Amino acid sequence: MIRGFFFFIFLWVTAVASAQKSTASKNVSTFTIEATQLKTTKKVWIYLPNEYAASAKKRYSVIYMHDAQNLFDGTTSHAGEWNVDEKLDSLKAPVIVVGIEHGNDKRLNELTPYKNEKYGGGDADNYLDFIVKTLKPYIDQNYRTKTKAKNTLIMGSSLGGLVSYYAVLKYPEIFGKAGIFSPSFWFSNNIYTLTEQAPKVKTKIYFLYGDKESDNMVRDMTKMERLLDTKRCYCLHLTKSKIVKGGEHNEKLWRDGFAKAIIWLGY
Repeated sequence: MIRGFFFFIFLWVTAVASAQKSTASKNVSTFTIEATQLKTTKKVWIYLPNEYAASAKKRYSVIYMHDAQNLFDGTTSHAGEWNVDEKLDSLKAPVIVVGIEHGNDKRLNELTPYKNEKYGGGDADNYLDFIVKTLKPYIDQNYRTKTKAKNTLIMGSSLGGLVSYYAVLKYPEIFGKAGIFSPSFWFSNNIYTLTEQAPKVKTKIYFLYGDKESDNMVRDMTKMERLLDTKRCYCLHLTKSKIVKGGEHNEKLWRDGFAKAIIWLGY
């Protein structure tokens, strides 16, 4: 009887462990790095293309992404992963992805450039300083990267979309391309003011959002796109806007749109 009970426990533990097996590919690894700007340590996920190990000289463009818990692994995601590794593998895309884990209860603070009267926040300057002054130099030193702005992308969704857009205005010399998915422009009208005050915006930007996300999403995006049109000639084709019919504010929307965004932005 006792032996049977422990055998049952063994099977249960095995089943649970199996169910929680990582879905990240062999091309994904992690490391931790001090983020003094945020007074914490950050866990970073990095994806290397299949061909990376085969060549000792070839260099690669880099995509910096937020909310790394949701990018590669179903066991760490909040509501489903983006399948970034599988999608890039299928594209045979010669690109490195650097995913930065969000700070859990500090996520809102890290990913917002301004304070919201109701929700607080507003520490994105320190978060971006960490990426630009600590993380990117580390990545460029330890991996074979192309370091120019045209080869450095930033991408995120929701608050990650907001901070990615803010990043291209604050650091245009660092980030030459951006994937802005369902950005939380509602968080503060200051993001519109910053756009109005910005000089010419040369960053190549891919906007993605669904028409079922919220009552204000389409309105907010249209407003921002029109502002951007005053900062660059439409003839340059630097902006692509994809509205997904029936699209909701979730990982499915962003997962399904990821590959097309990367292809259009180029790497």
